[in-house]
Amino acid sequence: MKDIMNLTRKVALGVAVGFFSNFAFAQTLQEGVANADSHKYAKAKTVFNEMIAKSPTAENYFYLGNSYLTQFEPNFELAQENFNKGLAADKKSYLNKIGLASVKLGKGDKSAIAEIQNIVKDSRDKDAEVLYRAAEALTIFGGAANADLAIDLLNRAVEKSQKGGTPAYYYYTLGDAYRLKLTNSPQVAGSAMTAYDKALPVAKNKASVYTRIGTLWMQAQQWQKAKESIDRAIAADATYAPAYKAKAAYDIRYQQNALATQDLLNYAKYADEDPDTQLEISKLFFTNEDYLDKVFDKVNDPIKYKLRAYLLYADGDYTAAKASMDQFISKAEKSRVQAADQGLLGLISAGLAQKETDAAKKAALNSDSQQKIAIAKAAKDETMNWDLELVKIKGGGGINQAAVDAGPTTPEIEALKKQVAANPQDTDALFKLANAYQEAKNWNGAIQSWQKMSGLLPDWAPAYYSQGYSYQQAGNNELAKIAYEKFISTVKPADMAANKETLSYAYFAVAYLVKDSDPAKARSYAAKSVELNPGYQDAVNLNKSLNK
Repeated sequence: MKDIMNLTRKVALGVAVGFFSNFAFAQTLQEGVANADSHKYAKAKTVFNEMIAKSPTAENYFYLGNSYLTQFEPNFELAQENFNKGLAADKKSYLNKIGLASVKLGKGDKSAIAEIQNIVKDSRDKDAEVLYRAAEALTIFGGAANADLAIDLLNRAVEKSQKGGTPAYYYYTLGDAYRLKLTNSPQVAGSAMTAYDKALPVAKNKASVYTRIGTLWMQAQQWQKAKESIDRAIAADATYAPAYKAKAAYDIRYQQNALATQDLLNYAKYADEDPDTQLEISKLFFTNEDYLDKVFDKVNDPIKYKLRAYLLYADGDYTAAKASMDQFISKAEKSRVQAADQGLLGLISAGLAQKETDAAKKAALNSDSQQKIAIAKAAKDETMNWDLELVKIKGGGGINQAAVDAGPTTPEIEALKKQVAANPQDTDALFKLANAYQEAKNWNGAIQSWQKMSGLLPDWAPAYYSQGYSYQQAGNNELAKIAYEKFISTVKPADMAANKETLSYAYFAVAYLVKDSDPAKARSYAAKSVELNPGYQDAVNLNKSLNK
């Protein structure tokens, strides 16, 4: 009996040691995952390297290798090196097999999708982590075409993991996979939100989930809800770097560069010194047009040339933008040249064509523009509104702050500019500023202000009408037409009666602007204008002349 008791104690002790060992492993793994999610890649890699030092298992090599894949710009070479070490430790390791297939997929080899599916099939759904990592690879590198496959694998991973407790990142990656589907469907957005909601109760750091919810609201253009979620993220963890990155995107959306710069400084403060993270900070400073030259020189990744090309394009310096894009394409791996890059080159060609005097060269540039923009459209890339950018180029380019400042000003404008700068979301002050610009006939200032108003109040139709009027006064009839039509489509049925007169003016304006290029549309819109306001003589006259 005594021997049996001693044996039982040994078994119990062995079970306890195994339990606490697995618990410690899970805690360490969670720490590494959390660091990577917080954009602290150097710390994440330190954690995974320490795991390998203590136990050089196939799984630990996988997690280190995977950290090189999930960073902003994947390091395929180091990822592959660690996956191979993992397979050397265990030639049957499904995780490392998925890792190597992920490298292939990340480099553009689509055959890796079937390879990942076969690895999952071989694993017989026994391990939730294998299912999850397969789905993660498809979410990162598979694009919209493989979103449904990733969602299926993630749902299976969630189901398989429930007994031991599903990690929060299973749920929020499921939300990310739904967002891959590139659709405005409320059902798809709802499924993504449901996945994030399920992550909240089990997430140790709620900031991670609130940030994702905030960016989902931004994607749906629900800006107030987006801001509320991002604020919740920062309240939950003021050191969670990605929340500041999301907030910077929000502020850039409203052209509040000073606020965005502070957000980016906070992002840089709370992220770590990993070179990959520093590169991401470099990109963000580029998009905010507040990038420091000293940072540019320190970054070796060729993507810096693409980022500079976007800024040069925005400034209308198409020649320099083309040279910078050429540098990027010549230095970067082919797999990193995206459809959006072809689209940008197409816009640059369109810009160069505007200034080209040689007829043959002009035709060649326009042809090149159409072909490259078609590539971006075929890929359903939404990095830029390609058609609208073309319209802007043909109209002389977009509006920058220098163009606004070069226009007429008044003491009222200067006072209101300070008021808006102090509180960028003060729609009353912004409304007054837009009108003050109009009274001063500073049409660039009026357009920019009305655009900001539309950003703050996207459902407020009058801002679009005012944009149309300001564009028309500035001589950009094509953009005026687009703005008027946006006004027409934004007026809600319940507000039709109150906006009948303004709607009549908008329909008339579009009819007048397209009477030569689209007579059928002009007749339809002129008739609608008269229907809404029978006493509007200009519309009556246009309607008669179009129907002779």
